[in-house]
Amino acid sequence: MRFAPLLLCLTLAGVAHAAPTGSGDDLGRFVADRGLMERIGDVSNRVEAKASELVVNALGFLGVPYRRGGNSVETGFDCSGFVRAIYEQTAGLVLPRKAEQQAAATQKIDKSDLKPGDLVFFNTMRRAFSHVGIYVGEGKFIHSPKPGAEVRVEDMGVSYWARRFDGARRVPVADTSSASASAQ
Repeated sequence: MRFAPLLLCLTLAGVAHAAPTGSGDDLGRFVADRGLMERIGDVSNRVEAKASELVVNALGFLGVPYRRGGNSVETGFDCSGFVRAIYEQTAGLVLPRKAEQQAAATQKIDKSDLKPGDLVFFNTMRRAFSHVGIYVGEGKFIHSPKPGAEVRVEDMGVSYWARRFDGARRVPVADTSSASASAQ
């Protein structure tokens, strides 16, 4: 008899995961009873808040000079050093050092799916993923461009950047669902 409650739970779980056979009210009640929409909304809000914080933090470095191999405000930044420093300071995530390594370590997304905080890559040295910046929204990105220049915001639609666009990537967010599931 100890297995009867387990069998009941498995049956209910199967019903909840089955395709809706009518209005979908049963599935809607299941989702509402479990508070799943609130959890999804909570995670989404945290991700958006972190992205906003990341962009605001990056904007605080406007005017810091470019320096090849640089990775701090004191020494200056190159493009990947800037991205790495912003992600480490704001999100506590340590990205690889080079732009091409950052591209390889992040999730490929479509340009139309860009959100503030995503990474944008360009071919500026006749090789893929040779330059990186952080998307800030409205078709603009912040980066440390080249020797003699400073951290600045630029428009991706400008022909120079549009011709050299290599792709967009999203930095994976730590999975908090396992902590939520174990709390039940």
